[in-house]
Amino acid sequence: MERPDGVRESEREADADSRTLPERESDSFAESRSPSTSGRVEWLLVVGLLAVPMAVVPGGSGDPTLVSLWGFATLGGDGVVGVGGYPVWAYFLDQPRPFATLPPSIRAWPLAVGFHLIAAASATAGVALGREDRRVTGGLLALAAAASLWVAVGLGVRFGVGATVGWLAVLPAGAVVTLVVALAGYGRDLYGIAAGPPR
Repeated sequence: MERPDGVRESEREADADSRTLPERESDSFAESRSPSTSGRVEWLLVVGLLAVPMAVVPGGSGDPTLVSLWGFATLGGDGVVGVGGYPVWAYFLDQPRPFATLPPSIRAWPLAVGFHLIAAASATAGVALGREDRRVTGGLLALAAAASLWVAVGLGVRFGVGATVGWLAVLPAGAVVTLVVALAGYGRDLYGIAAGPPR
């Protein structure tokens, strides 16, 4: 004999209330987590980081040099539009010294490029294919920010010493912007790594 609908509803409510506290907390944790893949805005921000200069180095003549992931661009240079450039691969290929003997901040440059590219590929896979681990994307952005900061600090030590404003004149733009994107877009995912799984 079937029970009335009201009884079945109250049984379901009783079953839901009888779950243990950890089960209910894990459900609320799953609901509060961020989406499983990057959205279009996050993807645009991550890909846009590829164009942000890692550092802005003031020039002796007043024309700053932008140090990007891809090389140097001197504003007010001899180029067609007043911008002179020197790609990073030419810098490493023209280098007479072995890679291992270069300053640590210069050796961190390829790491910054790699972390940015892999983070962009991860976010692209999330948008295009629906397959991404946001913790990986956020972690790669944090590593990219650290590597970019290392490059900027090294440039500041080498080129800022003896300048009237000191080595703090080198602005670590890439590290700051990358860290902001990592925290704003993937902060919950990074917090999930630090906090560990729910208990």
